[in-house]
Amino acid sequence: MQDILWSHRIRFILGEEDDGPPPPQLFTELDELLEVDGQEMEWKETARWIKFEEKVEKGGERWSKPHVATLSLHSLMELKTFIEKGTIVLDLEANSLPQIVEMITDSQIESGQLKADLKEKVTYTLLRKHRHQTKKSNLRSLADIGKTVSSASRIFSILRSCPSSSLILTESPLSAGSPTTTHRNLTSNSLSDFSDKPEKDQLKNKFMKKLPRDAEASNVLVGEVDFLETPFVAFVRLQQAVMLGALTEVPVPTRFLFVLLGPKGKAKSYHEIGRAIATLMSDEVFHDIAYKAKDRQDLLAGIEEFLDEVIVLPPGEWDPDIRIEPPKSLPSSDKRKNMYTGLEAPQMNGDTPHDTGHGGGGGHQVGEELQRTGKFCGGLILDVKRKLPFFASDFYDALNIQSLSAILFIYLGTVTNAITFGGLLGDATENMQGVLESFLGTALTGAVFCLLAGQPLTILSSTGPVLVFERLLFSFSKDNGFDYLEFRLWIGLWSAMFCLVLVATDASFLVQYFTRFTEEGFSALISFIFIYDAFKKMIKLAHYHPINTDYDPNLVTQYDCRCMPGAPDVPVNATLASLTKKQCMKYGGQLVGESCGYIPDITLMSFILFLGTYTCSMSLKKFKTSRFFPTRVRKLISDFAIILAILLFCGVDALVGVETPKLLVPSEFKPTSPLRGWFVPPFGGNPWWVYLAAALPAVVVTILIFMDQQITAVIVNRKEHKLKKGAGYHLDLFWVAILIVICSFMGLPWYVAATVISIAHIDSLKMETETSAPGEQPKFLGVREQRVTGIFVFILTGLSVFMAPILKFIPMPVLYGVFLYMGVASLNGVQFMDRLQLLLMPAKHQPDLIYLRHVPQRRIHLFTFIQALCLAFLWILKSTVAAIIFPVMVLALVAVRKGMDYVFSQHDLSYLDDVIPEKDKKKKEDEKKKKNKKKGSIDSEIEFVSKCPYAFKKERHDTVSLNGYRLVPHIKVIHEC
Repeated sequence: MQDILWSHRIRFILGEEDDGPPPPQLFTELDELLEVDGQEMEWKETARWIKFEEKVEKGGERWSKPHVATLSLHSLMELKTFIEKGTIVLDLEANSLPQIVEMITDSQIESGQLKADLKEKVTYTLLRKHRHQTKKSNLRSLADIGKTVSSASRIFSILRSCPSSSLILTESPLSAGSPTTTHRNLTSNSLSDFSDKPEKDQLKNKFMKKLPRDAEASNVLVGEVDFLETPFVAFVRLQQAVMLGALTEVPVPTRFLFVLLGPKGKAKSYHEIGRAIATLMSDEVFHDIAYKAKDRQDLLAGIEEFLDEVIVLPPGEWDPDIRIEPPKSLPSSDKRKNMYTGLEAPQMNGDTPHDTGHGGGGGHQVGEELQRTGKFCGGLILDVKRKLPFFASDFYDALNIQSLSAILFIYLGTVTNAITFGGLLGDATENMQGVLESFLGTALTGAVFCLLAGQPLTILSSTGPVLVFERLLFSFSKDNGFDYLEFRLWIGLWSAMFCLVLVATDASFLVQYFTRFTEEGFSALISFIFIYDAFKKMIKLAHYHPINTDYDPNLVTQYDCRCMPGAPDVPVNATLASLTKKQCMKYGGQLVGESCGYIPDITLMSFILFLGTYTCSMSLKKFKTSRFFPTRVRKLISDFAIILAILLFCGVDALVGVETPKLLVPSEFKPTSPLRGWFVPPFGGNPWWVYLAAALPAVVVTILIFMDQQITAVIVNRKEHKLKKGAGYHLDLFWVAILIVICSFMGLPWYVAATVISIAHIDSLKMETETSAPGEQPKFLGVREQRVTGIFVFILTGLSVFMAPILKFIPMPVLYGVFLYMGVASLNGVQFMDRLQLLLMPAKHQPDLIYLRHVPQRRIHLFTFIQALCLAFLWILKSTVAAIIFPVMVLALVAVRKGMDYVFSQHDLSYLDDVIPEKDKKKKEDEKKKKNKKKGSIDSEIEFVSKCPYAFKKERHDTVSLNGYRLVPHIKVIHEC
């Protein structure tokens, strides 16, 4: 019955509505009363907490590595006893430590827990000097030297934000009536030791940068004295957080104070109890309870909840001296809180598995942007209304150094892709479209799209199926005597019209049927294409510059190359041997000798640059989680990882001097083919019926554009990216249609969303918490949503024609390494890749993935096998002439996924994939669950009240009544059942 009582109490505490901000982060410090340097007793800092425990090592000059606090069950039970019997003062109005001490000692005297003649000694002890762990060795590491000293200015800004009264030691009105001179003398001596202002070591403490600006302190003071027979215990929460001078290591205002002074002989027990309350204050649930508690019983309920969640390790199976490393990702406390507030999320649709552990379900959220309005252009209008309020912030949100690194990284990837695609397009269309058209089209469409589209994080580019279509269309036009550019113009106009019809009819609502199965299949395929193309280009380069395998260092004396007369009638000239290779060939000479066929190892150097760029990019990107250098330096290196890798290997290439192939961009702004201009006339080149017949191939192009654009948009808008400004599926497709019209009239390639480059763009703009507790990994906050990076990327792409003298120094193998990095990086976090690895992994080595707990392994492997089979089929399809129907086959993945409903249970699919929506089935199911849960909660409360009528305050209420007993938020226990 007691368990029900405290669970109801916690439900009221955590469920209480509060209009104010959430409770701030707490910094907890444990000070113990110790003899320092053989002198009088002082308060010595021995441990501190934000999330994890840090101890002062026995040497006394360094902090331990952050670790999970391991507590003894006995210390928690003793703490509970002390809270039950000790002094509890909540919302105390005080401005100084002497004032607080005066009030709690008087309270104990009034309750008979402390003798009046001991007040002076207790006060003297509690106001002794505090010695903090801020002493540093004279020998500083490079990491310490590299740290910034800007934290001092931040500290002063925090001090300025605190009440001025908190920095002034005010005399307590209660101290005026001190009964004896000894009291005054002891207090004055103690006050001379205690500083009422922050010390220099506090102001210079760089630990401040680990705390958010609104952080508050919780001070724990424990120690043993020889004048007490029973423990002196007090738990204080101040009405307003107050700066208590030198009490805390860092100059943050104190909100909580826990004091435990006890008789001699139990120092170890007091130390463990101090660690117990400090660990409780760092626990998110108890932290919230401590801020909202109204009485002693609320705090006891919080301890009961903590004990209910504690896991005990048997002493014979675990060494308590071992420090447990902090986990890479902290489990969320929301599940514990929701259990009491009645907000626990339903688990059927797979959301809960995804949120509670790596590798669960999840996916895009079917929000209002994917709901069919039934009105003409209804979805488009809603997209505009949704995105318009964020238009201004899309520019000033980009004011960060991270945006610069994203611009340079995506620019190089976009330029490389434009050159590659432009070269292939030139070969396929006999230069009717070439590299310059690719540059101009990329710059024009990309800049307009990022400026006006609904999701500016999406990067437009050309795709493989578009290239296949262009090749087939050019061959068909050439064979039938059609004007290729005019025929292509009308196909583009028809496709744009079809896309606009899809926009007007809200056809993008079909996107909600693209589940994780479809998205990951498409995403993995495009990523594999990037990886395959990177190696394919390197192998092609190796064929063009073969490695000199015939070289024998032992025959170096025989290697020479001379220019000899090429024909019998050419007279032998004495100066012929001094001619260069080109001059020899010009005069009809012939090269003779073993070393004439020497080829420098261009291929070997190219592979060094290729793999070096990839490896360096991956390593530097992960550098933010390394142990070296301060956090700010690590983050800066990680943000500029790809740029640093490119610059490094461009320098290596220049230093070695091997003639590796370099980036080539057009140097003149004119059409690649002299047979065309910048405007394609719509009439005169083909028979009139061709304009109508163009609608047939336009249907294929429309499917291609819709599928490529919307699947990429779904991947970009996935909920794990934590985008806050909403999506714009209809608005994106609208601008893609308009840009197709413009490109068709100018004879430029057609562009849609590029999956891999868009994912790389998002990855380069991910934000993490700037302040994190020691041992805690920075939390992912979301993506820097803005329009500036995309706009600048495409402006630079257009200006690349004029930057040819600079870009010509970048080796192509370095850019192929960037391609490989983008392909591999875009596979990170793809559940399909995790499941592929499970096929080769023994069960004992498999990671603790959430779906492995709930789905049989054979079912997981079957799901993976079907997905891999579909991927292999798409790969084979895209490698043949039938690649033109590739988008239709991607659409067929939705049908395959629908068919899997008959193979797998909805329970299994909720962990492995998103559940396909069927009308309002999911919505009704969730509402039914909520109603049942709410009804069950009320029934249990009625049953409890009927069994234990005296457990609650009996009071009539007009609005909330349960059998005549009101469940008041702050329960006063009258009688225990």
